[in-house]
Amino acid sequence: MAKALTVLVVDDEPPIRRFLRTSLVGSGYRIVEAEDGAGALRSLGIEKPDLVILDLGLPDKSGLELIGEIRKTSTVPILVLSARHDERSKVEALDLGADDYISKPFGMAELMARLRAALRHAFQAQGELAVFVSGDLAVDLVRRHVTRGGHEVKLSPKEFDLLRHLVMHAGKVLTHRHLLREVWGPAQADEVQYLRVFIRGLRHKLEPDATRPTHILTELGVGYRLQLPPEQRV
Repeated sequence: MAKALTVLVVDDEPPIRRFLRTSLVGSGYRIVEAEDGAGALRSLGIEKPDLVILDLGLPDKSGLELIGEIRKTSTVPILVLSARHDERSKVEALDLGADDYISKPFGMAELMARLRAALRHAFQAQGELAVFVSGDLAVDLVRRHVTRGGHEVKLSPKEFDLLRHLVMHAGKVLTHRHLLREVWGPAQADEVQYLRVFIRGLRHKLEPDATRPTHILTELGVGYRLQLPPEQRV
């Protein structure tokens, strides 16, 4: 029998922890709970969870601060669950290393889908994804070869580098700053309009309808996400 994956829930609200515990245990996960940052760090060291669900409003320290501390020693997927709705908090959490962000109130179906996507990405990162296939789109990272509907798509070197980064993190929200820094370097980290031009170009080449994208999705005010193949979204 496969070992149950462990999820660390960090939230100072007992009703939220109770709700998550019931739902996650019912889905086959093992749950560890912490009500503050200090407890979360202790549990990380002892329990070695496979994923962390983290509220940003903790009694002893900022959840943003905690993300930074976790990322000093661990690559565990972090799913932020917070009542903060402002784009600045979302961007900061993702830039610090969170894998995804869901605002309260939330639907359990959406949370479970985001949780599975974060776990899937973490497992993929342990190996090397050679070919990404979603619908009629195929991206061969080794050969630097892209096809749509079986026909080769010509990309510029920078377009491919941008697509490659999206593929390597498929299903994960990548902020504007992250993509600009990783693909163009730190000097371009604030050139959001520059990034939008390249995303628009990719969409025209990869999407059946560039005005209604199904592959490269916009996270409004935050960044972009490469949609996982349909069979991996459930």
